[in-house]
Amino acid sequence: MTMRILSGIQPSGRLHIGNYLGAIRQHIELQAGGNECFYFIANYHALTSIRDAAELEKITLHVAAAYLALGLDPEKTAFFAQSDVPQVTELAWILNCVCPVSLMEKATSYKDKIARGLPASMGLLDYPVLQAADIVIYDANLVPVGADQKQHVEMTRDLAGKFNRIFAAEVLVLPEPYIVAEVAVVPGIDGQKMSKSYDNTIEIFQSPEATKKRCMQIVTDSTPLAAPKQPDRCNVYSLLKLLTGEGEAESIADKYRAGGYGYGHAKKRLAELINERFGEARDRYGKLEKDPDYVRDVLAEGGRRARQVAEATMARVRSACGVVTNR
Repeated sequence: MTMRILSGIQPSGRLHIGNYLGAIRQHIELQAGGNECFYFIANYHALTSIRDAAELEKITLHVAAAYLALGLDPEKTAFFAQSDVPQVTELAWILNCVCPVSLMEKATSYKDKIARGLPASMGLLDYPVLQAADIVIYDANLVPVGADQKQHVEMTRDLAGKFNRIFAAEVLVLPEPYIVAEVAVVPGIDGQKMSKSYDNTIEIFQSPEATKKRCMQIVTDSTPLAAPKQPDRCNVYSLLKLLTGEGEAESIADKYRAGGYGYGHAKKRLAELINERFGEARDRYGKLEKDPDYVRDVLAEGGRRARQVAEATMARVRSACGVVTNR
């Protein structure tokens, strides 16, 4: 059975290996499975934290070029900017009209962002409603998310179900979260979740030298070189496991436990793995970076395809709730 899959990524900075291992890799794999994929760059969401117009445009194009370099196929996948589908903000308002305030107050991501110092704007509070509109407007069946985003899919289901009940019509599809548990959370160089907010990332599209330098900054304990170490308590090993095969991962774990294998050895191997994994993608990215018109054309075509689906959903929504349009 063909599934319609929807996911978005916020253009809040340059992409890092946490973005790839936690989301982008799954996005690319899902498009190869005969599914109908809609992936978008959430530039409306980015306005909750970015106030620089030039920076937002630059990062949006960076994310687009990065996805293409990493293997997204615009022939198989509708790939677009959120702002190219104005219907999504229309649906967000309609969902706001059935959304209990108490539901937004339960959002853990809102509390976390406020705790980190982001301004308590209405956009930040209302983020899950716009996210719900992003999902249901394309009749998505599955939503690939990290474990920390599962609540937002549950909120989407709550809002879609509430709309359907209030207007006594099965208008909106209730999506299911798609989580790959073993890579749902990728540690950063400080051991916290890898995130641009924590400045603990390892960028994908940087030089091999910069990658090695960043890997050498990963926080470890002070266990001496000769002493045995516990791989499952090591940030470096946690990343190695995500980038290498099971056989090599187990071999490295044995070296940890035996002693004589230092964290420096593991960090150097991690840098090698990252540079090997992304070498070809970096080459493709360099070419795409020099051809922004092609990248914009891909987004424009994806936006056209997305608007067709979104408008069909909105026709049902408007009819269900009695919103009259004269177009």
